[in-house]
Amino acid sequence: MSGHSKWHSIKHKKAATDSKRGRAFTKLIKEITIAARIGGGDTEANSRLRKAISDAKALNMPADNIKRAIMKGTGELEGGQLEEVNYEGYGPGGVAMIVQAVTDNRNRTVSEIRHMFSKNGGNMAEAGSVSWMFHKKGYIVIEKSKADEETLMTLAIDAGADDFNSEQSGYEITTPLESFDAVLNAVKKKGIEPITAEISMIPQNYVKVEGKNAQQVVKLMETLDDHDDVQHVYANFDIEEAELAEAIS
Repeated sequence: MSGHSKWHSIKHKKAATDSKRGRAFTKLIKEITIAARIGGGDTEANSRLRKAISDAKALNMPADNIKRAIMKGTGELEGGQLEEVNYEGYGPGGVAMIVQAVTDNRNRTVSEIRHMFSKNGGNMAEAGSVSWMFHKKGYIVIEKSKADEETLMTLAIDAGADDFNSEQSGYEITTPLESFDAVLNAVKKKGIEPITAEISMIPQNYVKVEGKNAQQVVKLMETLDDHDDVQHVYANFDIEEAELAEAIS
């Protein structure tokens, strides 16, 4: 998974800066709204909503914003009708990509996403073309300075994780969907705060890219991530961490 945890670490730091906070708020409000619409407004019974609210609080989103987003989702307040849409495509070097978006205008969003792919050396694909290459799993990334490797690995596996990797930039833990909350709670009870903790699409295989292709993949990922409708971008790139850091800097 070379470069994968590094990407999440960089995304986390970017989202925390003032220049990115407004965009992060917009994305989180959409996530809270759609989570409440699909699973209801009870956080005890809706783990997706619970996670979205936790992420919003971590960015110091005002409680009133969170409450309004929930009420829009449950229909207690009027608001534009949001829906989830997934797009699939290929980036430079044959990198498979899944783009998850929340939008109130499908036609606008698909047009803009298609333009981003074509402008950055990629192309959109038919539904199902690349999704089979990914598995839906819990995904947790922890900075190496936060925990001892052996202790953390034992803790995660005992709590239900199915994989543990040590990368240069951090520890990666993957879990079955049903074990995600248990593993995350076990980690947090030890006072360890993850960089990333989410339900993610984990690639089954990775495509090695370097040089110009690597730079284009990073540019495409950043462009998609910055779109207001895009909630997540998943890709099976394998870029050396030094090259990834250079492309992003």
